[in-house]
Amino acid sequence: MTVTLSPRALMSLLVNGPKATDVLHTALDLGLLDALEAGPVRLDALATRFGVLPLRLYKFLDCIESLGLLTRDEPDDDIGATSYRAVPGLRDAVNAVVGPDATERDRDRYPWRQLHGRLAESLRGEVSIDDGFAWPPKTAEQTAEFERSMALGLGPAIETVRRHSSRLWSDRHRLLDVGGGDGSLAAHILDTAPDLRADVYNLPAVAPLVAATRDARGHADRLGFVGGDFFREPLPGGYDALSFVRVLHDWPNAVARELVQQAYAALEPGGLILICEEFRTPDRLAMQFFWSYFLIGVDSSVSRLREADFYTKLLTEVGFHDVAVLPGTWELVIAYKPSGVE
Repeated sequence: MTVTLSPRALMSLLVNGPKATDVLHTALDLGLLDALEAGPVRLDALATRFGVLPLRLYKFLDCIESLGLLTRDEPDDDIGATSYRAVPGLRDAVNAVVGPDATERDRDRYPWRQLHGRLAESLRGEVSIDDGFAWPPKTAEQTAEFERSMALGLGPAIETVRRHSSRLWSDRHRLLDVGGGDGSLAAHILDTAPDLRADVYNLPAVAPLVAATRDARGHADRLGFVGGDFFREPLPGGYDALSFVRVLHDWPNAVARELVQQAYAALEPGGLILICEEFRTPDRLAMQFFWSYFLIGVDSSVSRLREADFYTKLLTEVGFHDVAVLPGTWELVIAYKPSGVE
């Protein structure tokens, strides 16, 4: 049964956030999360296996339960027989947030502390993020740093694209990944689509990053790069598939519409368009919290989370057909340009 916390209880957890992170980090390091996810497992068995004191472990597991991350079955007369089971996927989720290569660790490098305790001034426009963050990136170094950070967050998109690989690419030959970063996503697509060639379309400064990905992933003849700026020139043609992955949310509605219209014009008749974003849901808002907070101090970017139907309606209005939303960690919105339409 799902239980919604009261505002008071939620505030208590938020205030104790660093302590909650410490608990989860410890559970990950001990290997406890693996045991809990394979449960149900008894408290006394866990204490013996990990060499810890049962009563202290009982309270430790209360901390995890308070976060809604495990279930507990406690008999009346034997605390050692209390059994636990973690929610599915907990170990991977904790690793993604506090593990050695965690996205949140990467985000913490950004100068968010310039706003901390000064949000009121920032809301009035008196405090902004300084040159420690540039959007869009202005130098080759800033571009490389930005694309590296974006690649770390591609896991959900990669998982969903892989899940639907046979449906997406079985009859496709050339993909243009617009704003495709350092080519990481395109390389993962090519792993499961042997008849496909992919080109990343991005600012010319990104070319060396894509070249490095191509060499590292072994797609020497299939992963290419096309330099350009979609604000200054039309998208290149000759492709029967085109993707926007974590691109459209960075821009106002009018810009998103213009880019989808460009895609329609660039695609071959019968071409596939794929849009993958963090659509607006309670989960996505929570996982987007850092950027919502950080970008309070940055006027050049909004990073808008939109509902999926914004994109389904937009695709239909532009002229695409067979619009569909494919399920996954991040949903995919796909559609096709009608055959015989240039």
